[in-house]
Amino acid sequence: MKTILAAVLLSLASAAHAAPELGKPAPDFTLSDQSGKPVKLSDSKGKFVVLEWFNEGCPFVQKHYGTRNMQGLQKKYGAKGVVWYTIVSSKEGKQGYLTPADASQRIKAMSSKAILLDGKGEVGRLYGAKTTPHLFVVDKKGTLIYMGGIDDNPSADPEDVKTAKNFVAAALDEAMAGKPVSTPSSRPYGCSVKY
Repeated sequence: MKTILAAVLLSLASAAHAAPELGKPAPDFTLSDQSGKPVKLSDSKGKFVVLEWFNEGCPFVQKHYGTRNMQGLQKKYGAKGVVWYTIVSSKEGKQGYLTPADASQRIKAMSSKAILLDGKGEVGRLYGAKTTPHLFVVDKKGTLIYMGGIDDNPSADPEDVKTAKNFVAAALDEAMAGKPVSTPSSRPYGCSVKY
């Protein structure tokens, strides 16, 4: 009896931390933003949403922010009504951890709607976020339509931004045009999330 109960509990625990599935509703969550205001994902239903995992100390993140590639995407798609949330799942004391005051300073250099603070890593684990950056795109119905790397060039060299195929931009463009996403998933690359 104890063995069966243990197996059931293990199965439930695994299901609770299973990665989200493409074509299924994106897991809902609530996190505080840089000003301490609670932000709930489902409040953005009716809009496309991008979730971007961020760690300012990661060279791969620095590649996309140093070239202004990430800010360019945030601004371009923000102007089209896309909600862009930058999520920090670094644990206190680890690389990339931000206090609300730190996040308030960082948001000024971004075109992201908000920096969401996930210091306990609960939302990062809920989404199976592995790297910074790791990106997810949610459609207007709240369905996950893309998850993976920002592009097809897993290097930290800023020069590679120019020639890379941007999967996030392609997913948004296709979905906004009413087309299926041609590359709905890819392997994320970057630094490990510092849980």
